[in-house]
Amino acid sequence: MNFEAVIGIEIHVEMKTKSKMFSSAPVLFGAEPNTLVRPLDIAFPGTMPLVNKQAVINAIRVSNALHMSIDNELWFDRKNYFYSDLPKGFQITQDKRPIGRDGYVEIKTKNGIKRIEIERLHMEEDTCKQLHMSNYSLLDYNRAGTPLVEIVSRPNIRSGEEAMKYVEQIKSIVQFTDVSDGKMEEGSLRCDVNISLRPIGSEKFGTKVEIKNLNSLSNVEKAIEFEIIRQQKLLLAGMPVEQETRRFDEMRKETVLMRKKTDAVDYKYFTEPNITPIKLSDEFIKNAIETCPELASSKRNRYINDLNLSEYDADILLQDKAVSEYFDETIKYNANPKLLVNWIMVDIASYLNKNNYSISDLKLSPEHLSDLVKLISEGKISSKQAKDVFLDIVETNASPIDVANKLGIVQMSDENAIMDLVIEALNENPQAIEDFKNGKDRAVGFLVGQIMKKSRGKANPAMTSKLVIQELKKR
Repeated sequence: MNFEAVIGIEIHVEMKTKSKMFSSAPVLFGAEPNTLVRPLDIAFPGTMPLVNKQAVINAIRVSNALHMSIDNELWFDRKNYFYSDLPKGFQITQDKRPIGRDGYVEIKTKNGIKRIEIERLHMEEDTCKQLHMSNYSLLDYNRAGTPLVEIVSRPNIRSGEEAMKYVEQIKSIVQFTDVSDGKMEEGSLRCDVNISLRPIGSEKFGTKVEIKNLNSLSNVEKAIEFEIIRQQKLLLAGMPVEQETRRFDEMRKETVLMRKKTDAVDYKYFTEPNITPIKLSDEFIKNAIETCPELASSKRNRYINDLNLSEYDADILLQDKAVSEYFDETIKYNANPKLLVNWIMVDIASYLNKNNYSISDLKLSPEHLSDLVKLISEGKISSKQAKDVFLDIVETNASPIDVANKLGIVQMSDENAIMDLVIEALNENPQAIEDFKNGKDRAVGFLVGQIMKKSRGKANPAMTSKLVIQELKKR
């Protein structure tokens, strides 16, 4: 029997705001535990929540990027449960009226383009962070109250590859909209995957297994592919798949049991009494969308259609938001786009990797990188000479032309000046002219060599060769 995987994904995205979802406490990764808290975060009596305006703007921007219908009224609800990571005993979230509904993204897979439908996007506050020791747990309330958006797909994902591509697309959207840094390794973007198997052709869902807290794109794909095989083996052996929560063990490359699931938890949702419904004006929603930073999909179209970059080059640039922003800044100074991409993806990437830097650590300004690229495209220095200049300016951010002049490598590209040397060389070597007329092409190379000596190696070789042939044909 052949089976089909039915996969849905819940993605929690920590928003990049200055303060928390409902309190004035600052948001900062890596701070000393329990130093970024306010009375509301640890449920002191009498504290009242206040909605973070930027978090709402962020949620609107992501909803729009996901082609969602955006609710023009904010409703918040209480999700009630008792657990050590939830100091209030409830979480403020959105239940019946999420801010975004019925969206989609399109992903590129080995089988072509596929549309993944998204059921909802809602805002909520994060829980505190737990550090589990051998026989006790520590609680860090710095994370409690951090603004989140939760994005819930419909179960129309069918493979680990599709799931990975979907998460990658969501990650790109939240990064390029500047809503989140999307760092899965730091927990800024966390995935829970629901997966079941059913016979191909069946409409009935199988028993669902949840895989919690997948922390990399690679692990999303690996965990799902392992779980598909695990469940398939059980079903083929006539054994039931049990409803349970599992995690992915990176060392063993397999999912392992965390706990069995029984009945669904009743969270007893009800409308948050301390936050009255908030009307969002059409102007507010429109402004949030219009002021959103450019999406990767828009940049890709611009790179390909306006700058004539290949799809490959565009995709390489867009793998890292900071790299694409550096490219965008550099191109403003009129550098050749294709040549610029090559420098960013080869020489600069090599330098960054060698020194374990990110592009934000680079001292070389976009203007000076553009100047270096223009020196090459204008024929003033060769690509090989440019590498010598680069080694200097990448550490100092010095002017490329100043460094090239200091190294004595600026090429002579004045056509009139080179023509004077051409005429001089031809007049001094009449035999070379005869050799050329007799079909001896090596005469051109000889004459170019003479001119290079006269110019002390600074004459542009391509221009020199062209002018030599042009003048020989006249004689």
